[in-house]
Amino acid sequence: MSGREITIQGPDGDFMAYSDGEGPAIIVIQEIFGVNAVMRDLCGWLAGEGYTAICPDLFWRIEPNIQLTDKTEEEWARAFELYQAFDPDAGVKDIAATIAHARREGAAKVGAVGYCLGGFLAYLTAARTDADASVGYYGVGIQRALDESNTITKPLLLHIAGQDEFVPPEAQAEIHAALDRHGHVTLHDYAGRDHAFARRGGAHYHDADAQTANARTLAFFKEHLA
Repeated sequence: MSGREITIQGPDGDFMAYSDGEGPAIIVIQEIFGVNAVMRDLCGWLAGEGYTAICPDLFWRIEPNIQLTDKTEEEWARAFELYQAFDPDAGVKDIAATIAHARREGAAKVGAVGYCLGGFLAYLTAARTDADASVGYYGVGIQRALDESNTITKPLLLHIAGQDEFVPPEAQAEIHAALDRHGHVTLHDYAGRDHAFARRGGAHYHDADAQTANARTLAFFKEHLA
């Protein structure tokens, strides 16, 4: 099944999402570059693993259909502008609407996986929505929302880059202190890795650790979404 754009009915209006595959649903939560080729390829990867992957356009309130790359200074500058203008609370509402859409379409189980900004939103998704299982890759800002961990009642897996330029050691220590003993949260650290180590083609991509993280993600979803 080839990928396609669909419309999600949200609390503040309709917005686009990219969808690919069939099977249990996984909401793919974007980086700061929008629903770009990287996110669409991730949907294709999950589709190939037997899932319906749905990546909602979370920047639609600012500007719809953003598709940036990480290859030019101008695109990085625009991505950070969008990040600064983005409202995470509204984004979680849109993720919840996407989860509801997947359930209406017949998905018995719905998971979520996010990267960078999306890694933080995956944490909030676990805390605020009825997602059955959530995964976050190198989420930025989780330490500022650790008070929400008491509402996490479904499995959450977090991949932490040990040398993340956007998540300093003290922030990582706070995350571990709050979540290591949480009954629904699993943390994996990747020593020496920088932010976005799993973004294929990115400056910090590390093939071995990306494959390890992705294998852990697939095993996690197989356990909790089957």
